[in-house]
Amino acid sequence: MSDVAVLVIDMLNTYRHEDAELLEVRHSAFYASSLGYLLGRREARRLILTGQVTEQCILYTALDAYARHFSVVVVPDAVAHIDPELGDAALTMMHKNMHAEIVPAEKCLH
Repeated sequence: MSDVAVLVIDMLNTYRHEDAELLEVRHSAFYASSLGYLLGRREARRLILTGQVTEQCILYTALDAYARHFSVVVVPDAVAHIDPELGDAALTMMHKNMHAEIVPAEKCLH
C-alpha cells in the first residue's frame, strides 16, 4: 500500500468498499461510525470531502478529520451549501483553521 491512501467521502452516498460499509448518521461522517477504524485499516492520510452540506456535514467532518490528524481536501465545486454566505465562510474556516486544501474537482486527484 502506498504512503498516502486517498479516500473520497461522498456525503451524499453510503460509502462501500469490498469489506466495509459506512452510513453517515449525523453531521460528521466520524460520529458513531467505523470511519476512523476503516481509514486506519486503509492507512489513509488524506481525505477528499465532497457532498452536502458545506456549512454542516462537510465542515463537521473536516473538523473531526483534522482532530484525528488527517490531511483534508475540500472540493468547492463538488459540495453544496444551504446558505451561500455560510458555505463560503465554512470553506474559509476549513482553509484557515484546519489547513484544508480547497481544490477544484478537475485538479483534486492529479
